[in-house]
Amino acid sequence: MRPDTRDTDTSWLRTRLRTAPRATVAFGALVLLTAFLAAVLTRAVEAYETHGLREAVTSAAPESTVLELKTAQPGLEQPQQTREDEVLPEALTAVDARARTLLPEPLRVDRTQSAHGVRTGKSLQALDPWLPRPYGLPPRITLLAQSGAAGHATVRDGRLPAADGPVTANTKTVEGAVTAETARTLRLRAGSTLTLAGFPDRPLTVRITGILEPRQPERTYWSAEPILRTPALANAGGPPPAFYWEAGVLLAPEAAPALLGGQTEPERYWRFAPAVQNLTAADAEALVDRVASLEDGPGLVHLREAAGPTAQLLTGLEEVVGEYARTRDAITPVVAVGAVGIAAVAAIVLMMSGGLAAARRDTELALLRARGGSLTGIGGRLLAESALPALPAAACGLLLAVLAVDEARLLPSALTTSAVALLACAALPVRAMVAHRRPRTNPERGDLTHTRPGARRTVVELTLLALAAGSVAALRRRGTEGTADLLVSAAPVLIALVAALVLVRLYPLPLRRAAGPAGRLRGAVGFLALARAGRSPAAATTLPLLALLTALTTAAFGGSVLNAVADTRDRAALLHTGADARVDTPDGAALPAGLERAVRDVPGAQDVATVGISHASEHVSQDKQSLAVVAVEPDAYAALARRTGLGGFTADRLATGDGVLGAVASPEVAERLGHAPHRIDTNGGPVTVRITAVRPHTPAVPEGDFLLVDAAGLPRPGSATSLLAAGPDLDGAALRTAVRDTGTRLSVTLRSEERAALSDSPLQSGAERIYLWAVAASTGYALLSLVLGMALTAPERAALLARLRTLGMTNRQGRQLLALETLPLALLAAGGGMAVGWAAVRLLAPGIDLDRLALADTYGATVPAGAVLRADVWSLALPAAATLLLAGSVAVAQAWWAGRRTPTTHLRAGDLR
Repeated sequence: MRPDTRDTDTSWLRTRLRTAPRATVAFGALVLLTAFLAAVLTRAVEAYETHGLREAVTSAAPESTVLELKTAQPGLEQPQQTREDEVLPEALTAVDARARTLLPEPLRVDRTQSAHGVRTGKSLQALDPWLPRPYGLPPRITLLAQSGAAGHATVRDGRLPAADGPVTANTKTVEGAVTAETARTLRLRAGSTLTLAGFPDRPLTVRITGILEPRQPERTYWSAEPILRTPALANAGGPPPAFYWEAGVLLAPEAAPALLGGQTEPERYWRFAPAVQNLTAADAEALVDRVASLEDGPGLVHLREAAGPTAQLLTGLEEVVGEYARTRDAITPVVAVGAVGIAAVAAIVLMMSGGLAAARRDTELALLRARGGSLTGIGGRLLAESALPALPAAACGLLLAVLAVDEARLLPSALTTSAVALLACAALPVRAMVAHRRPRTNPERGDLTHTRPGARRTVVELTLLALAAGSVAALRRRGTEGTADLLVSAAPVLIALVAALVLVRLYPLPLRRAAGPAGRLRGAVGFLALARAGRSPAAATTLPLLALLTALTTAAFGGSVLNAVADTRDRAALLHTGADARVDTPDGAALPAGLERAVRDVPGAQDVATVGISHASEHVSQDKQSLAVVAVEPDAYAALARRTGLGGFTADRLATGDGVLGAVASPEVAERLGHAPHRIDTNGGPVTVRITAVRPHTPAVPEGDFLLVDAAGLPRPGSATSLLAAGPDLDGAALRTAVRDTGTRLSVTLRSEERAALSDSPLQSGAERIYLWAVAASTGYALLSLVLGMALTAPERAALLARLRTLGMTNRQGRQLLALETLPLALLAAGGGMAVGWAAVRLLAPGIDLDRLALADTYGATVPAGAVLRADVWSLALPAAATLLLAGSVAVAQAWWAGRRTPTTHLRAGDLR
């Protein structure tokens, strides 16, 4: 009777787990870590994209994101009573409820900020003579009978407007309320009346019954129409420019019929504020499509069935979401480069773990094959043996990733975790089945000296070379614009793989060359180390070198990206501020006396300079042009310019001689004026200047054209209008306190705050975190691959040391032997990693666009050269140094551990190691 196969398989698994519990636990821990990284990376990308979409919609101006459905007043062909009924709150609320149900997913409405009502399509001229009239023009008022005022405002004075009795189109007196800002600007109070033109028989009188303080004034209810919250100066047009006040007045919703009696083109509106708390990154494309349908498509047809045949939906939401999508699409390919690097290194390390297990059990598996074991049977048992720790570990990794990062879908992270589990389960059986596809009678040598690359390996290497060349060419030509392309994203990995394969082919040659001279030296340690390094198993060299070079290249590339982003942001913040701190006066007024002395006492302030910025007229080819003239104190300003790195120069460049002022100019100004003396008209009187130096930037005017002159050389030195301070440890809070103590209204701009604002975007900060993880994970996997590679030959090394100790080798010499034996591979990996990382950055830099990752849209034009990817020395050197240090430490630790045990522990009869 044949034994039950299931009992045999169970007994096999139980025996294997009992035989090697530590290896099983270590393998499970590796799978758990890799599965967690794979899942958390996927979820982190989706999470920061989701937060970026929500932030884009939330931070945009409410008038840009609100969905406003509006239609004209009821038709004049209808009875007057019907027209009045259609603008009453009950009719508008019914349309509002129906229109909400017609808004398709993923559009969702924030009911707390949505509103509806009736407004005047044309603003009404206020006839009251006591109202403020800049340029002699009367203010114009927009009336809004809007719902929900009681829930969005606090009454500071008076009461909310109401309708005393039925209101009709003939009503000429209504009640209204204004915000506190409107009341302060137009000099209104509770009880004031506004007389508004635009009605045929007599003006409309609006009696102000309340002054309101808006709750959440920046939200949609008050900001969808900003003049309802804050009055604004509007340009009347025509030369010379003239301005008048535009303001909004809130009426009672029941007073809407009164707007039908004039020539104000009243319109009904329903404003739907988008709810962002449930939006996800996957909704971006659908959101744009749905909005387009509502604006001019099938969705608009349905809305017109609810609001009327002339209804129109207006919004800028699709532009906001579209700009977010363009930024995301520009960042995603850059992030994909780092993600592919992590994935490649993790895959190689998992394959190394399977190769290590297969190599340690090589004799056992060869014996099974020699005794008639089938290849599929052995592979199935090894698959079950690997799956037993791998599947629970992968599930735990997925669970930890879900707990660590929310706001992401489960399916993508589950797929990446499944891929990790599949690779972990297949690594050992596939490696064993390939190695034992034919039964072996005698063990074969697998060291580097004996192994010769076959035709298949040559084909694979040439294929990788072709893929790497195509990937680099595609990346340099096409860049990272558009959707992420796997071939383009894998460019650094392919470069590292090709370099590793080349180094593996070349690795034995210098070892053979060095073994001869080492044999003639006194002592056998050096010769033995080189001979042992040359005869190390190919599996212990190829896969670790592949993993190390890939990991070091990914770490170098990721570190260089982070360094380029940081440098670009630092430069953009500096060009925006001009120094570490800047103090400006409003409207070009003079700085208060004592401010410079107070700022010099601020902790961290090292260089302080005051400048006077004015405009002068230059005459070139009979064309009169305006020119920014900066009057400075030469010594202080030159020191500050040198410290900031913005157009540094020596103070003697501004020296005065023979009545001619030395000047430092921007390139365009220097080109217009030339280097000959030139006369210009400044606010301090006419002067003659000569260009002595040309600089592209200067702290006082970091952007635009400028002309620097000595303030003492002007006929009438003007007042300083700006103060610049430099110092790496400048105390911003103390600076603001010092400025505030002057008692003046000055604006303070800190470079550190401008720098922080550039990384506030969830898209940018999230992508940076991905690259930071790429650097950390790649470095960790590189070190782990080195440990695994050394663990593969650890038993054989221990046996070698035991034999040598019986021949008289000391423990110190044993440590030296193992350290020198591991040194060639470690040096090859570290040096090759640095060289390949540098080459990858140089080759791929022209195709990597980091502008969107580094800079916000408003700063895109601040740095003319943009974000330039350059090789970062620390990103190249630190992982390589860690590799060398770990290799030496592991070798010394292994020698110490082997030295603590007796030779008989390692040497057994019949052991061929």
